[in-house]
Amino acid sequence: MDTSSQPHDSKASVSLAAAGLRLYDTADHQVTPFRPIEPGKVGIYVCGATVQSSPHIGHIRTTLAFDVIRRWLLRLGYQVTLIRNVTDIDDKILTKAAANGQRWWERAYIYEREFTHAYETMGVLPPTYEPRATGHIPEMIDLIQRIIDHGHAYVVPDEQGRPSGNVYFDVASWPEYGALTHQQTGTQPADEQAAANDRLGPSIDTDDQAANSDEEPGKRDPRDFALWKAPKPTDPPTARWQTPFGTGRPGWHLECSAMSHRYLGADFDIHGGGLDLRFPHHENEMAQSHAAGWGFAHRWMHTAWVTQKGEKMSKSLGNGLSVDQVLSQHPAWVVRYALVSVQYRSMLEWSDQSLQEAEGAYERISNFVDRAGRILGSQPERTRVTGLGADDLPKDFVQAMNDDINVSGGLAALYALIRQANATMDANSETLDRKWLANALLQVRAMLDVFGLDPLDPHWAGAAAVRDNRAMNTLDALVGQQLQERNQARKDHDFARADAIRDQLTAAGVAVADTPAGSTWDLSR
Repeated sequence: MDTSSQPHDSKASVSLAAAGLRLYDTADHQVTPFRPIEPGKVGIYVCGATVQSSPHIGHIRTTLAFDVIRRWLLRLGYQVTLIRNVTDIDDKILTKAAANGQRWWERAYIYEREFTHAYETMGVLPPTYEPRATGHIPEMIDLIQRIIDHGHAYVVPDEQGRPSGNVYFDVASWPEYGALTHQQTGTQPADEQAAANDRLGPSIDTDDQAANSDEEPGKRDPRDFALWKAPKPTDPPTARWQTPFGTGRPGWHLECSAMSHRYLGADFDIHGGGLDLRFPHHENEMAQSHAAGWGFAHRWMHTAWVTQKGEKMSKSLGNGLSVDQVLSQHPAWVVRYALVSVQYRSMLEWSDQSLQEAEGAYERISNFVDRAGRILGSQPERTRVTGLGADDLPKDFVQAMNDDINVSGGLAALYALIRQANATMDANSETLDRKWLANALLQVRAMLDVFGLDPLDPHWAGAAAVRDNRAMNTLDALVGQQLQERNQARKDHDFARADAIRDQLTAAGVAVADTPAGSTWDLSR
């Protein structure tokens, strides 16, 4: 993707519209005004992929949702630092690598590349940084020691009384445990949307982490969770590290606390991820970071799941659509539209109908952009599109996006302007207000760019060129076969058949030219 087109400027000032931004916080179930810790800057940590298998549409939904959130913050004039981690060591990775005759780090990297390719294909802005868990073992060891020193973790000894490699967080020692999900305190009313998601059961990602259930012996309390894990006999030597607590490898929850602190500091603005990660993953992250004496995320934002026919997307149900499978049947722009056109906290029903609606949206949008450009004689430069701030966008669009990223309202504002502009172009051309139309075209493309959907973004233009090349290759093969049949008919003196083939091609818009070197074709003008 052409990252130079990102709508950011280190010297840009925050827009007036930024004062109206309100976002939901999972911890207190309220939409409240957003105020960053440091004026003009926003730090975001998003839980990324556990790279043990190919990405599916559910993974990409979360990534795209935070891509839109980030793009809107950039449009408001904030400088945004977004960290999205890679979990590259995990029980599932080790197990699947062994079963397939792979080295665990080899398997992790294969699927990390698949995720990266999917993100790039779908037009996701690259994160500010994408740390791997295995690259931050020293930070994790330091964090564990801090938690032990504060009296909130314990090392399990082996039979000889030496550190076994198992270290657990002592939940009973931390009265604040449950502050995110309120599962222990019961002091907050349930979030209706979260409850609806929970009734669907654990997600595909939670299933993938089932091996991290911390059922090893030595725990004082079933609620305690692993900060560090002793290796299994089947673990390869490369999947274990020497520490003061014994040989082992990091617990799943510990990784994100160490990496978020490394790149965003003790306090940062937003922590995001799928709704299924609230418990235990995010609850445990919050507890261990605070128990270490650090602050942590000031706001929690979670995306709901993707469903098919009312059932959550899951490998066990056979409906975990891979990204490659979907992209082999639909253009990436269409898939992106289908995934970002539903507000991030709402469950998204994935169906043929949603894809058909996205295809219709592409035709409607691209027709308007092309038509307006033809009438005006040019398109606004891409830098003007990405540089148009929120204060210069339609008020109803800004109000919708400031209302907890209400993309449905934002799209409604977008289409309202398209309808108005189309009506203007339908009127007498002599009375056309070209200045108004030029501004409307600029605003439409800028609003589309908030969703990552500007059809003239070089990313999509390049993808369209690839599709056009494939289509031309297919057409060349089909027309070539027809010309071979025509040449054979001429050799057989079946001129009626040869003329009929030529007439069919002409009617289809294919111009045939007979030359001494043979017959050639082109699309008729």
